Amino acid sequence: MDPTLKAKTISTLKTELPNLSPRLRVVAKYIVDHAADFGLDPIRQTAKKCGVSTYTLVRMAKVLGFAGFDELREPFRHALVFSSDMVDRPGWIEDLRNSGESGQVQAEAAANTIAVVRSSLLRQSPDQMARVVGMMLGARNVYLTAVRASYGIAYYFHYVGRMALPSLQLIPRHMSSAIDELNQAGPDDVLIAITFTPYSRETIEACKFAQKRGVKLIMVTDSDVISTEFQPDEILVTSVVSTHHFGCYAGPTAVIENLLALLVQVGGQEAKTRIKTYEDIRLENNAYWGARKKH
Repeated sequence: MDPTLKAKTISTLKTELPNLSPRLRVVAKYIVDHAADFGLDPIRQTAKKCGVSTYTLVRMAKVLGFAGFDELREPFRHALVFSSDMVDRPGWIEDLRNSGESGQVQAEAAANTIAVVRSSLLRQSPDQMARVVGMMLGARNVYLTAVRASYGIAYYFHYVGRMALPSLQLIPRHMSSAIDELNQAGPDDVLIAITFTPYSRETIEACKFAQKRGVKLIMVTDSDVISTEFQPDEILVTSVVSTHHFGCYAGPTAVIENLLALLVQVGGQEAKTRIKTYEDIRLENNAYWGARKKH
């Protein structure tokens, strides 16, 4: 079997997504986002997860030039055999698992967090990360937006990142909307949008608005396929799979840490000097708790 067939199929799905019917779009997005599950599950299970009929899955196979569902699934199943994503669980996780009911929950969550971080970091190529940092350093303004749970990641990114990159702005500010803040933005600016399934309407609308203004768009998200209405310049895809109802944000946070490290490094001495001025101000104004000096 052609070892590149899975990648070719995913590339075709991304390219043809705008031309597919609504139900086939659902299937295409599921395959792109959940390639491993697609390779493992039988047709009925896949149909249930997609929320479509088995007939729709067969139709997707035919659209892509395969004889049927099994033929479409086979390259994904084949790729799993040679996948190196699975790692042995460390002994301390197994110790947790054997320590009782709460230990089992903790063990599963810990193993998931390790896997999510590893998967998210593996997906980021040095070339793409360099392009993203270059876009940020070369922009007039770098706007950063997120809402609800994603806002916590954006807040941290802004709090640390602005010391190395003064042009970094967290929006919306005060009581306005992200679109209000982008009113004067243009081709010299960059918008970084952070959102995960289910995607925030406010964030998606801000992305669409920004691209209409010519703003370069970078997304930190959980899928290569977000909307057919806009196409980001760069997508940093991370995993947010969790053992509970809400997403696990350890993966996206790890990717943000990589971006911060690169910003400081590429920013050179100027960035390091700026960071030191922030630290000096905090020390001078007793920002940190500690023993008071004796006079």
